[in-house]
Amino acid sequence: MFGLGLPELIIIALLILLFFGAKRLPGIGAGLGKTVKEVRNIKKELSGVKESAEKTEGAETSASEKKSLEGKLADKVIDQIPGIRQAKKIKDKADKIKKIVS
Repeated sequence: MFGLGLPELIIIALLILLFFGAKRLPGIGAGLGKTVKEVRNIKKELSGVKESAEKTEGAETSASEKKSLEGKLADKVIDQIPGIRQAKKIKDKADKIKKIVS
């Protein structure tokens, strides 16, 4: 598993416990679990879109559908992992300010 042994995994688990605390770990685990589930669902959708695109002539439609599915995936990840949603809001505000200033 990526060349990590049991001692390294224990150290990583302890560091995560120290950084986030015992109270936030269940929420983080649930968010990551939901994200993995959504990634699998979107992967299935992508493979279905790819198969249907191969049957039809529309290489252009498969590219646009793929972009929309990537957008869905990004939105799901942002909504489910704590901290990323806040970081995206801050980035969006910074981009607005940057547009106003320039």
